[in-house]
Amino acid sequence: MVLSFSCCASLSPQLSSQLCARSTNSVVGLEKVKNLITKTGIPSTIASPLDSLQKGNWVKLICGASFEDVVDIRNLSLVYTLAGVDCIDCAAEASVVNAVRDGIEAARGIIPIRRPWVMISVNDNEDLHFRKAGAIPYIRDVSATAELLKQDDVDAIEIHTSGRQAESFQELWKGLGDSIDKLRLVAVSLPDIGELTIPAMNSMYDTMRVNLHCLNLWQLDGRPMSGDIGRGTTREAIKFALHLASIRDKPKGFLQLAGGTNAHTVEGLKREMLFQTTIISDKSNGEKVNFNSFESSHALISGVAFGGYARKIVGRVLRSLQSEHGYAHLEDYPDHLLKALKESLALVGTVKCYNQS
Repeated sequence: MVLSFSCCASLSPQLSSQLCARSTNSVVGLEKVKNLITKTGIPSTIASPLDSLQKGNWVKLICGASFEDVVDIRNLSLVYTLAGVDCIDCAAEASVVNAVRDGIEAARGIIPIRRPWVMISVNDNEDLHFRKAGAIPYIRDVSATAELLKQDDVDAIEIHTSGRQAESFQELWKGLGDSIDKLRLVAVSLPDIGELTIPAMNSMYDTMRVNLHCLNLWQLDGRPMSGDIGRGTTREAIKFALHLASIRDKPKGFLQLAGGTNAHTVEGLKREMLFQTTIISDKSNGEKVNFNSFESSHALISGVAFGGYARKIVGRVLRSLQSEHGYAHLEDYPDHLLKALKESLALVGTVKCYNQS
């Protein structure tokens, strides 16, 4: 602080006054951010990612499998770490992983908060999630991915698959070798392929379980890459979840929604009595769908991943920051950080059930 004032003193009175005022405003702004987090109850209420999976309030931020704007990724990671997400999913590129890590550490520098798991995403074949400029599909080099997984700051991997090409999945899994040994979670993201879904899941699980030494999760990709805000966009994911949750004979693993998820997703899960419950009960509705009652040892639906929608609501603030200050660290402009945090809390809070009164 002494150094700060001595520097100010060596400048012109007008510039010195501006710099000191900006410093004061920054401190005050960050206090508002801390107060909002404390009021919401995040530091005292968020459990470990494993506990979240078991209880059904797991939240994952999807940065985007081919989204590699490291400035935005860093700032998104900062905001959603403060909002209490359990996992941040990003492209399998070292620069992107570093940006996520920097964002997490920036958040933890503002207030002590649990570190979310860092997940990298790959595909076992051409996948619409993995596009470069000009919509050219590409597959990341498996050996480079394996090296990335050996880093201490990567906790999980997600494999995107169509579920229709067992050989591609087997080849990728074999190529990853012992790089998966230290991971906390292996996720497989797949779309609803009707009556072929369970056989495909069984086939992939049989491939993995030989050397799977950690938790596994199935990401139910209801409406891939939609990013829409309407109630209708989340219906496919909920329908997919309802179908799989009702099946007893399915491979081991947590179930998590994705694809079209937004602020209305939890509302839809509650309507189907799937939100944070271990029991699925006899049910008849207008479509005459009936399920036999059974109970799971953990939540039937472990949580929700938010991608395009999560990026969109915070992205509006990031675009404003960029237009006013260029490519900047969000925490250096607490007013913008506060706006972004409010947006993220409103979304994450639907799953985490924060106190937002």
